[in-house]
Amino acid sequence: MSENSSSRPLAGLTRRRLLGTTALGAAAVGGTLAGTGTARAAVSPAVTELRERAVVVGTGFGGGVTALRLAQAGVSTLVLERGRRWRTGPDATTFCRFATMDNRSAWLTDHPVVGGVDKTWTPYTGVLEAVVGNGMTAMCGAAVGGGSLMYHGMTLQPTKQAFAASVPVAAGLYDDLARWAYPLVSAMLGVSTVPDDILASDPYKSSRLFREVAPAAGLTPFEVPLPIDWRYVRGELTGRYEATYTTSDIAFGVNNGGKHSIDVTYLAQAESTGLVRVAPLHVVRDLAMGANGTWVLSVDRIDTGGAVQERIRITADAVFLNAGSPGTTRLLVKSRAKGLVPDLPDAIGTQWGNNGDRIWAWINPSGDAGTQQGGPACVGGRAPDSAIPLTVVHAGSPIRQEGVTAMTVVGFGVVEGAGTWTYDAGTDDAVLTWPADADAALQSLIAARMRDIATAGGGIMIDTNAQAPSTWHSLGGVPMGDAVDLTGRVLGHKGLYVLDGARIPGSTGACNPSMTIAALAEHSMRTIIMKDVGRVF
Repeated sequence: MSENSSSRPLAGLTRRRLLGTTALGAAAVGGTLAGTGTARAAVSPAVTELRERAVVVGTGFGGGVTALRLAQAGVSTLVLERGRRWRTGPDATTFCRFATMDNRSAWLTDHPVVGGVDKTWTPYTGVLEAVVGNGMTAMCGAAVGGGSLMYHGMTLQPTKQAFAASVPVAAGLYDDLARWAYPLVSAMLGVSTVPDDILASDPYKSSRLFREVAPAAGLTPFEVPLPIDWRYVRGELTGRYEATYTTSDIAFGVNNGGKHSIDVTYLAQAESTGLVRVAPLHVVRDLAMGANGTWVLSVDRIDTGGAVQERIRITADAVFLNAGSPGTTRLLVKSRAKGLVPDLPDAIGTQWGNNGDRIWAWINPSGDAGTQQGGPACVGGRAPDSAIPLTVVHAGSPIRQEGVTAMTVVGFGVVEGAGTWTYDAGTDDAVLTWPADADAALQSLIAARMRDIATAGGGIMIDTNAQAPSTWHSLGGVPMGDAVDLTGRVLGHKGLYVLDGARIPGSTGACNPSMTIAALAEHSMRTIIMKDVGRVF
């Protein structure tokens, strides 16, 4: 599965490597999916024509919810996913590990997409893409199940006040979300917090250390709800399974299984109805308005090296864009710039944000962090007195270095969507621009909490994003209110929907976005099933 043409051994803990490994420890605090990508054309095949009632683009949190609820309403649905399927199980070798990183980690590049690793390889349809913009790099998942395969699994529900601060246009939805949509997502994903016996074990010393120090930094500790079958973690602790969770070597996917990702929950249920077909390795290139109220998707079916195997033209009555914030936004920005969809809202390509992400490395704390750092990210701290809502979590690092302890600590919070996407005709793609000071007020507050943690717990804190800002939590680009209505319908365009993180402007109430994306999708699909199925499509 891996094709390494050249590589060099891992070096010592240089600053460059430290920044890369701590960023990797936080990879998984995210969960996003991009629906576009680079493919090379080996042939010029004839175009295959398909006719569908409904097409879903993307298989992450929004796409999984959409596919299942359409199926349950009796709607035959084709689901397009640019990435491949990744099946796991006890002691599987499905995903690469950090120490032996290979091309399974990266989407069609010849090099790693995380820093600190000096290797080259043959491009492959791996699990992560780095979308490099002006002032920000957005990390995006590429797999059946989207970013749910690579994120740690933080399943956080924002408070009503923090939700309203992030998404004021949708503040009136919160009571419904809290009453049934958030609980439904939690049940579907089998969410629970870390059991006491696991948190008390040796690999989780770093989690206990963070929890002990957090109050001195003005943080209220909490245990993070996670979609994990903890029997697999116990199996690692007893030596039954090779260590994966207990070493936090999970940012490219969990080899041992036991993670309730979208592919084994929502999508599996959708496929079991017989009404949903999931098509991996299908890259959507363009979206156009067709005749008689239809939509036309130009799609490339590729192989795992990115070569085009088939060109497909799909005409559909309804299209649901769930390609993640960068993927969905890029498609719609292209459609508007190229005149493929007339009269798209001017707000498309605006109000993008990074969820306030910032990744820090806590170096050599005074307390005992242990020799390995267990995951997923199971402990965090809230800042109830913060002028801007923010959350801090500890995410374990898979790298151990003699004489050095490096704990990953991630902050995120409420920010405005100040980022924009503009069309570049030279690359036939949209490019992100993020103002350098867009989240300055929040980052000042996060930095103060990090300094307080180091003051209370010893060691030093290093801002790994100071020179190279990045996010694992892309949000916005097709904002509710200005580009889509509160149900995700693109304004002025029947049968075109956006139900992923692209419609959430900037942040999700100082929480990982996955639960809010899924809950909003559940809420919207209930309305769409009642009002649009049988009428619009």
